[in-house]
Amino acid sequence: MVGAGIVGCAVAHELARRGASVEVLDDRPIGMGATQASAGVLAPYIEGREGSPLLPLAVRSLGLYDDFVARVSAESGMAIPYKRSGTLDVAFDDRDLQALRKTADALTKLRVSAALLDGPGAKREEPHIGDGAIGALVVETHGFVAASALTRALAAAARNAGASFLDASRVRGIRHDGPTELLVETDKGALTADTVIVAAGSWSGEVAVAGVTERVPVRPVRGQLLSLQWRGAPLRRVTWSSRCYLVPWDDGTVLVGATVEEAGFDERPTAAGVRDLLEAACEVVPHAWTAGFSGARAGLRPATPDDLPVIGPSTVVPNLWYATGHFRNGVLLAPLTAQLVADAVIGGRRDSMLAAVSAARFGAL
Repeated sequence: MVGAGIVGCAVAHELARRGASVEVLDDRPIGMGATQASAGVLAPYIEGREGSPLLPLAVRSLGLYDDFVARVSAESGMAIPYKRSGTLDVAFDDRDLQALRKTADALTKLRVSAALLDGPGAKREEPHIGDGAIGALVVETHGFVAASALTRALAAAARNAGASFLDASRVRGIRHDGPTELLVETDKGALTADTVIVAAGSWSGEVAVAGVTERVPVRPVRGQLLSLQWRGAPLRRVTWSSRCYLVPWDDGTVLVGATVEEAGFDERPTAAGVRDLLEAACEVVPHAWTAGFSGARAGLRPATPDDLPVIGPSTVVPNLWYATGHFRNGVLLAPLTAQLVADAVIGGRRDSMLAAVSAARFGAL
Protein backbone atom coordinates (compact mmCIF):
# COMPACT_ATOMS: atom_id res chain seq x y z
CA MET A 1 0.00 0.00 0.00
CA VAL A 2 1.49 3.34 -1.10
CA GLY A 3 -0.05 6.20 0.89
CA ALA A 4 -1.26 6.71 4.47
CA GLY A 5 -4.02 9.28 4.04
CA ILE A 6 -7.61 8.43 4.83
CA VAL A 7 -8.09 6.40 1.64
CA GLY A 8 -4.85 4.45 2.08
CA CYS A 9 -5.58 3.75 5.74
CA ALA A 10 -9.16 2.70 4.97
CA VAL A 11 -8.01 0.26 2.28
CA ALA A 12 -5.19 -1.06 4.47
CA HIS A 13 -7.60 -1.67 7.34
CA GLU A 14 -10.15 -3.46 5.17
CA LEU A 15 -7.51 -5.69 3.57
CA ALA A 16 -5.90 -6.52 6.92
CA ARG A 17 -9.20 -7.32 8.65
CA ARG A 18 -9.92 -9.77 5.83
CA GLY A 19 -6.65 -11.56 6.46
CA ALA A 20 -4.23 -9.98 3.97
CA SER A 21 -0.62 -9.20 4.89
CA VAL A 22 -0.39 -5.43 4.50
CA GLU A 23 2.51 -2.97 4.58
CA VAL A 24 1.84 0.75 4.23
CA LEU A 25 4.50 3.11 2.87
CA ASP A 26 4.47 6.90 3.10
CA ASP A 27 7.14 9.51 3.58
CA ARG A 28 4.81 11.59 5.76
CA PRO A 29 3.13 10.87 9.08
CA ILE A 30 -0.33 9.31 8.89
CA GLY A 31 -3.00 11.60 7.47
CA MET A 32 -0.71 14.52 6.64
CA GLY A 33 -1.62 14.98 2.97
CA ALA A 34 -5.05 16.24 1.91
CA THR A 35 -6.61 14.68 5.02
CA GLN A 36 -5.05 17.23 7.37
CA ALA A 37 -7.07 20.05 5.81
CA SER A 38 -10.38 18.22 5.51
CA ALA A 39 -13.41 19.32 7.50
CA GLY A 40 -14.90 15.84 7.07
CA VAL A 41 -18.20 16.97 5.54
CA LEU A 42 -20.36 14.06 4.35
CA ALA A 43 -22.73 15.67 1.85
CA PRO A 44 -23.22 13.65 -1.34
CA TYR A 45 -26.31 15.58 -2.45
CA ILE A 46 -24.32 18.82 -2.46
CA GLU A 47 -20.99 17.51 -3.77
CA GLY A 48 -22.64 15.33 -6.42
CA ARG A 49 -25.61 17.12 -7.94
CA GLU A 50 -28.23 15.34 -10.07
CA GLY A 51 -26.72 13.64 -13.10
CA SER A 52 -23.17 13.60 -11.76
CA PRO A 53 -21.44 10.19 -11.98
CA LEU A 54 -20.12 10.95 -8.50
CA LEU A 55 -23.58 10.88 -6.92
CA PRO A 56 -24.25 7.11 -6.85
CA LEU A 57 -20.76 6.46 -5.49
CA ALA A 58 -21.10 9.11 -2.80
CA VAL A 59 -24.60 8.05 -1.76
CA ARG A 60 -23.59 4.41 -1.47
CA SER A 61 -20.53 5.31 0.58
CA LEU A 62 -22.53 7.51 2.95
CA GLY A 63 -24.83 4.54 3.51
CA LEU A 64 -21.85 2.59 4.83
CA TYR A 65 -20.76 5.27 7.29
CA ASP A 66 -22.64 4.40 10.48
CA ASP A 67 -21.35 0.83 10.53
CA PHE A 68 -17.94 1.94 9.25
CA VAL A 69 -17.34 4.39 12.11
CA ALA A 70 -18.71 2.00 14.74
CA ARG A 71 -16.49 -0.84 13.51
CA VAL A 72 -13.33 1.25 13.25
CA SER A 73 -13.92 2.74 16.70
CA ALA A 74 -14.42 -0.71 18.22
CA GLU A 75 -11.41 -2.26 16.47
CA SER A 76 -9.09 0.65 17.30
CA GLY A 77 -10.39 1.43 20.79
CA MET A 78 -10.53 5.12 19.80
CA ALA A 79 -13.40 7.59 19.86
CA ILE A 80 -14.28 9.12 16.47
CA PRO A 81 -16.36 12.33 16.56
CA TYR A 82 -19.18 11.82 14.05
CA LYS A 83 -22.59 13.42 13.54
CA ARG A 84 -25.45 13.00 11.08
CA SER A 85 -27.18 16.29 11.90
CA GLY A 86 -27.79 17.32 8.28
CA THR A 87 -26.75 20.30 6.20
CA LEU A 88 -28.31 23.69 5.52
CA ASP A 89 -27.46 24.89 2.00
CA VAL A 90 -28.23 28.63 1.85
CA ALA A 91 -29.02 30.74 -1.25
CA PHE A 92 -28.29 34.46 -1.40
CA ASP A 93 -29.23 35.06 -5.04
CA ASP A 94 -31.66 33.73 -7.64
CA ARG A 95 -29.09 31.54 -9.37
CA ASP A 96 -28.26 29.70 -6.16
CA LEU A 97 -31.95 29.40 -5.29
CA GLN A 98 -32.69 27.83 -8.67
CA ALA A 99 -29.91 25.30 -8.03
CA LEU A 100 -31.46 24.44 -4.67
CA ARG A 101 -34.89 23.98 -6.26
CA LYS A 102 -33.41 21.62 -8.82
CA THR A 103 -31.68 19.61 -6.09
CA ALA A 104 -34.87 19.52 -3.99
CA ASP A 105 -36.84 18.16 -6.97
CA ALA A 106 -34.20 15.48 -7.57
CA LEU A 107 -34.20 14.47 -3.90
CA THR A 108 -37.99 14.17 -3.92
CA LYS A 109 -37.73 11.69 -6.81
CA LEU A 110 -35.09 9.76 -4.86
CA ARG A 111 -37.25 9.81 -1.70
CA VAL A 112 -34.48 11.54 0.25
CA SER A 113 -35.61 13.59 3.23
CA ALA A 114 -35.09 17.27 2.40
CA ALA A 115 -36.92 20.56 2.88
CA LEU A 116 -36.77 23.64 0.65
CA LEU A 117 -37.28 26.79 2.72
CA ASP A 118 -37.97 30.40 1.85
CA GLY A 119 -35.95 33.24 3.39
CA PRO A 120 -37.90 33.52 6.66
CA GLY A 121 -38.02 29.74 6.95
CA ALA A 122 -34.25 29.55 6.52
CA LYS A 123 -33.81 32.15 9.25
CA ARG A 124 -36.02 30.17 11.61
CA GLU A 125 -34.04 27.01 10.84
CA GLU A 126 -30.71 28.75 11.53
CA PRO A 127 -31.01 32.13 13.28
CA HIS A 128 -27.33 32.92 12.65
CA ILE A 129 -27.56 33.11 8.85
CA GLY A 130 -27.36 36.52 7.20
CA ASP A 131 -30.45 38.61 6.47
CA GLY A 132 -29.73 38.41 2.75
CA ALA A 133 -30.67 34.71 2.58
CA ILE A 134 -33.59 34.16 0.20
CA GLY A 135 -33.90 30.39 0.68
CA ALA A 136 -32.22 27.23 1.91
CA LEU A 137 -32.29 23.48 1.54
CA VAL A 138 -32.09 21.17 4.55
CA VAL A 139 -30.81 17.65 3.81
CA GLU A 140 -31.26 15.56 6.93
CA THR A 141 -29.08 12.57 6.00
CA HIS A 142 -25.86 14.58 5.67
CA GLY A 143 -23.28 14.93 8.41
CA PHE A 144 -19.60 15.21 9.24
CA VAL A 145 -16.77 13.26 10.81
CA ALA A 146 -13.43 14.24 12.34
CA ALA A 147 -11.24 13.26 9.39
CA SER A 148 -7.91 13.21 11.20
CA ALA A 149 -9.30 11.25 14.15
CA LEU A 150 -10.89 8.76 11.77
CA THR A 151 -7.62 8.33 9.88
CA ARG A 152 -5.65 7.70 13.06
CA ALA A 153 -8.27 5.19 14.19
CA LEU A 154 -8.14 3.42 10.83
CA ALA A 155 -4.37 3.13 11.13
CA ALA A 156 -4.64 1.79 14.68
CA ALA A 157 -7.32 -0.72 13.66
CA ALA A 158 -5.21 -1.81 10.69
CA ARG A 159 -2.22 -2.36 12.98
CA ASN A 160 -4.39 -4.34 15.37
CA ALA A 161 -5.36 -6.54 12.41
CA GLY A 162 -1.69 -7.11 11.57
CA ALA A 163 -0.82 -4.33 9.12
CA SER A 164 2.59 -2.64 9.29
CA PHE A 165 3.24 1.06 8.69
CA LEU A 166 6.74 1.86 7.46
CA ASP A 167 7.16 5.52 8.36
CA ALA A 168 9.21 8.01 6.36
CA SER A 169 9.52 5.69 3.37
CA ARG A 170 9.16 7.41 0.01
CA VAL A 171 8.31 5.14 -2.90
CA ARG A 172 10.54 5.83 -5.88
CA GLY A 173 9.25 3.24 -8.33
CA ILE A 174 7.49 -0.05 -8.90
CA ARG A 175 8.63 -2.78 -11.24
CA HIS A 176 8.18 -6.50 -11.92
CA ASP A 177 10.18 -8.94 -9.83
CA GLY A 178 9.61 -12.25 -11.53
CA PRO A 179 6.46 -13.43 -13.30
CA THR A 180 3.93 -12.39 -10.62
CA GLU A 181 5.54 -10.32 -7.86
CA LEU A 182 6.17 -6.58 -7.87
CA LEU A 183 9.22 -4.85 -6.41
CA VAL A 184 8.56 -1.56 -4.63
CA GLU A 185 11.67 0.62 -4.51
CA THR A 186 11.89 3.11 -1.67
CA ASP A 187 14.58 5.46 -0.41
CA LYS A 188 15.19 2.91 2.38
CA GLY A 189 15.38 -0.24 0.31
CA ALA A 190 13.02 -2.49 -1.65
CA LEU A 191 10.02 -4.64 -0.80
CA THR A 192 8.25 -7.34 -2.78
CA ALA A 193 4.49 -7.78 -2.97
CA ASP A 194 1.87 -9.81 -4.78
CA THR A 195 -0.29 -6.70 -5.18
CA VAL A 196 0.54 -3.00 -4.86
CA ILE A 197 -2.12 -0.34 -4.32
CA VAL A 198 -1.23 3.27 -5.09
CA ALA A 199 -3.23 5.55 -2.80
CA ALA A 200 -0.76 8.41 -2.64
CA GLY A 201 -3.22 11.22 -3.34
CA SER A 202 -1.73 14.17 -5.20
CA TRP A 203 1.62 12.36 -5.32
CA SER A 204 0.26 9.26 -7.08
CA GLY A 205 1.51 10.46 -10.47
CA GLU A 206 5.01 10.82 -9.05
CA VAL A 207 5.38 7.05 -8.63
CA ALA A 208 7.15 5.58 -11.67
CA VAL A 209 5.87 2.18 -12.81
CA ALA A 210 8.17 0.17 -15.09
CA GLY A 211 6.46 -0.69 -18.36
CA VAL A 212 3.76 1.97 -17.91
CA THR A 213 4.40 5.01 -20.09
CA GLU A 214 1.46 7.09 -18.85
CA ARG A 215 1.25 8.41 -15.29
CA VAL A 216 -2.08 8.47 -13.50
CA PRO A 217 -3.41 11.99 -14.26
CA VAL A 218 -3.75 13.33 -10.73
CA ARG A 219 -2.88 16.94 -9.99
CA PRO A 220 -2.78 18.79 -6.66
CA VAL A 221 -5.51 21.35 -5.95
CA ARG A 222 -4.86 23.33 -2.79
CA GLY A 223 -7.64 23.65 -0.23
CA GLN A 224 -7.31 25.98 2.75
CA LEU A 225 -9.30 25.48 5.94
CA LEU A 226 -9.80 27.88 8.85
CA SER A 227 -10.42 27.04 12.50
CA LEU A 228 -12.52 29.49 14.52
CA GLN A 229 -13.51 29.48 18.20
CA TRP A 230 -17.23 30.20 18.35
CA ARG A 231 -18.94 32.32 20.97
CA GLY A 232 -22.58 32.15 21.98
CA ALA A 233 -25.31 29.88 20.65
CA PRO A 234 -23.82 27.29 18.27
CA LEU A 235 -24.74 26.64 14.67
CA ARG A 236 -27.25 23.79 14.49
CA ARG A 237 -25.65 21.89 11.62
CA VAL A 238 -23.19 22.20 8.74
CA THR A 239 -24.09 25.46 7.00
CA TRP A 240 -23.24 25.79 3.34
CA SER A 241 -23.26 28.41 0.60
CA SER A 242 -21.78 28.63 -2.88
CA ARG A 243 -18.68 30.29 -1.37
CA CYS A 244 -17.90 28.25 1.75
CA TYR A 245 -19.14 25.87 4.42
CA LEU A 246 -19.04 26.03 8.22
CA VAL A 247 -18.80 22.89 10.37
CA PRO A 248 -19.68 23.28 14.09
CA TRP A 249 -18.10 21.00 16.70
CA ASP A 250 -19.27 20.42 20.25
CA ASP A 251 -16.13 22.00 21.71
CA GLY A 252 -16.93 25.37 20.10
CA THR A 253 -14.62 24.92 17.12
CA VAL A 254 -16.05 25.91 13.75
CA LEU A 255 -14.16 24.82 10.65
CA VAL A 256 -14.52 27.01 7.59
CA GLY A 257 -13.60 25.66 4.19
CA ALA A 258 -12.46 25.48 1.64
CA THR A 259 -10.62 27.20 -1.16
CA VAL A 260 -10.02 25.52 -4.53
CA GLU A 261 -6.66 26.69 -5.87
CA GLU A 262 -4.42 25.54 -8.70
CA ALA A 263 -1.17 26.16 -6.83
CA GLY A 264 0.91 23.13 -7.73
CA PHE A 265 2.55 21.45 -4.77
CA ASP A 266 2.57 24.63 -2.65
CA GLU A 267 0.99 23.63 0.67
CA ARG A 268 1.20 26.99 2.42
CA PRO A 269 -1.90 28.69 3.80
CA THR A 270 -2.02 32.20 2.33
CA ALA A 271 -3.24 35.61 3.46
CA ALA A 272 -5.55 35.73 0.46
CA GLY A 273 -7.06 32.35 1.30
CA VAL A 274 -7.67 33.33 4.92
CA ARG A 275 -9.24 36.64 3.88
CA ASP A 276 -11.52 35.06 1.28
CA LEU A 277 -12.77 32.37 3.64
CA LEU A 278 -13.36 34.82 6.49
CA GLU A 279 -15.31 37.16 4.23
CA ALA A 280 -17.37 34.27 2.84
CA ALA A 281 -18.11 32.85 6.30
CA CYS A 282 -19.18 36.22 7.66
CA GLU A 283 -21.44 36.79 4.67
CA VAL A 284 -23.26 33.53 5.39
CA VAL A 285 -23.16 33.86 9.17
CA PRO A 286 -22.36 37.42 10.35
CA HIS A 287 -21.89 36.19 13.93
CA ALA A 288 -18.60 34.67 12.72
CA TRP A 289 -17.07 38.16 13.06
CA THR A 290 -17.12 37.64 16.84
CA ALA A 291 -15.31 34.29 16.71
CA GLY A 292 -11.72 33.80 17.77
CA PHE A 293 -9.24 32.85 15.06
CA SER A 294 -7.36 29.63 15.86
CA GLY A 295 -5.43 29.13 12.65
CA ALA A 296 -5.37 27.97 9.04
CA ARG A 297 -4.05 24.90 7.31
CA ALA A 298 -3.82 23.71 3.74
CA GLY A 299 -3.90 20.36 1.99
CA LEU A 300 -3.46 19.24 -1.60
CA ARG A 301 -6.53 17.47 -2.94
CA PRO A 302 -5.87 14.93 -5.69
CA ALA A 303 -7.95 15.93 -8.72
CA THR A 304 -8.40 14.13 -12.03
CA PRO A 305 -9.49 15.64 -15.38
CA ASP A 306 -13.09 14.48 -14.87
CA ASP A 307 -13.19 15.01 -11.07
CA LEU A 308 -13.84 11.31 -10.46
CA PRO A 309 -11.47 9.02 -8.54
CA VAL A 310 -9.37 6.31 -10.13
CA ILE A 311 -10.17 3.00 -8.44
CA GLY A 312 -9.14 -0.24 -10.04
CA PRO A 313 -6.28 -2.18 -11.62
CA SER A 314 -3.67 -0.90 -14.02
CA THR A 315 -4.42 -1.79 -17.63
CA VAL A 316 -0.75 -2.74 -18.07
CA VAL A 317 0.21 -4.31 -14.71
CA PRO A 318 -2.85 -6.24 -13.44
CA ASN A 319 -1.60 -6.64 -9.88
CA LEU A 320 -1.02 -2.89 -9.55
CA TRP A 321 -4.15 -1.09 -8.32
CA TYR A 322 -5.04 2.57 -8.01
CA ALA A 323 -7.16 4.12 -5.26
CA THR A 324 -6.54 7.81 -5.82
CA GLY A 325 -7.88 11.02 -7.34
CA HIS A 326 -10.74 11.48 -4.84
CA PHE A 327 -10.42 15.30 -4.99
CA ARG A 328 -12.81 16.83 -2.37
CA ASN A 329 -14.40 13.51 -1.46
CA GLY A 330 -11.70 11.28 0.00
CA VAL A 331 -13.33 11.22 3.43
CA LEU A 332 -16.81 10.61 2.05
CA LEU A 333 -15.67 7.87 -0.35
CA ALA A 334 -13.19 6.12 1.98
CA PRO A 335 -15.48 3.27 3.16
CA LEU A 336 -16.73 2.45 -0.34
CA THR A 337 -13.24 2.63 -1.84
CA ALA A 338 -11.94 0.20 0.78
CA GLN A 339 -14.82 -2.18 0.15
CA LEU A 340 -14.47 -2.10 -3.65
CA VAL A 341 -10.72 -2.71 -3.53
CA ALA A 342 -10.88 -5.48 -0.93
CA ASP A 343 -13.77 -7.24 -2.66
CA ALA A 344 -11.78 -7.37 -5.90
CA VAL A 345 -8.26 -8.00 -4.61
CA ILE A 346 -9.19 -10.59 -1.97
CA GLY A 347 -12.61 -11.82 -2.97
CA GLY A 348 -12.22 -11.66 -6.74
CA ARG A 349 -15.50 -9.74 -7.07
CA ARG A 350 -15.48 -6.75 -9.43
CA ASP A 351 -18.32 -4.44 -8.46
CA SER A 352 -20.18 -2.79 -11.35
CA MET A 353 -19.38 0.63 -9.86
CA LEU A 354 -15.72 0.17 -10.76
CA ALA A 355 -16.56 0.78 -14.42
CA ALA A 356 -17.14 4.50 -13.86
CA VAL A 357 -13.82 4.99 -12.04
CA SER A 358 -11.52 2.60 -13.90
CA ALA A 359 -7.96 3.51 -14.86
CA ALA A 360 -8.76 2.47 -18.43
CA ARG A 361 -10.59 5.74 -19.12
CA PHE A 362 -7.20 7.48 -19.08
CA GLY A 363 -5.41 5.02 -21.35
CA ALA A 364 -2.60 2.58 -20.63
CA LEU A 365 -1.93 3.35 -16.98
